[in-house]
Amino acid sequence: MSDSEDDGPPQLSSHALAALQEFYAEQRLRTEPGADEKYNIGIIEENWLSQFWYCQETALRLAQEAMRAAGDGGRIACVSAPSVFQKLRELQGEGASACIFEYDKRFAIYGDQFVFYDYNKPLDLPDSITAHSFDIVVADPPYLSEECLQKTSETIRFLTRAKVLLCTGAVMEEEAARLLGVRMCKFIPQHTRNLANEFRCYVNYDSGLD
Repeated sequence: MSDSEDDGPPQLSSHALAALQEFYAEQRLRTEPGADEKYNIGIIEENWLSQFWYCQETALRLAQEAMRAAGDGGRIACVSAPSVFQKLRELQGEGASACIFEYDKRFAIYGDQFVFYDYNKPLDLPDSITAHSFDIVVADPPYLSEECLQKTSETIRFLTRAKVLLCTGAVMEEEAARLLGVRMCKFIPQHTRNLANEFRCYVNYDSGLD
């Protein structure tokens, strides 16, 4: 590389540039009438650099499925699934209660419903969180890798009484089945922005997602 190239400003990749342009375009759209209904899941917004949240329709569908599976008075754990948790907050008057296990400390505003969670330490949880104390776990591992899914699965197995609703890449199907005994659903989750990898939902019970 020449000296002139070394001294020049850093260049974004085409993918990063496209994501940045999409982000700015979305910010402009948020100022239009009706933007809140389209973009806002809850009071905490997506951090586009590190989080990819579900669209409103997917967040609602997954929240409703979690509530159906948990049953009246059931408990739902959302592991790295912030948009589902916020949608559950909107629906909280309809029966089940939810907790968010999340690295993003902005969610501490939810008080006892927030549990700081680092997937690298899958069982490093407060004493108040006991084994098998949730009727269903909704999980979306933050990275599309076997290592991340393996560690997140430790958390899921500890938390759930039985039911698991996992969202991750289609390429993780065999690993997800091996670790959690889940199968792929027909329902395909959609995000607020287009992702390069195909995402799917997986469950280990008779769900409404087929």
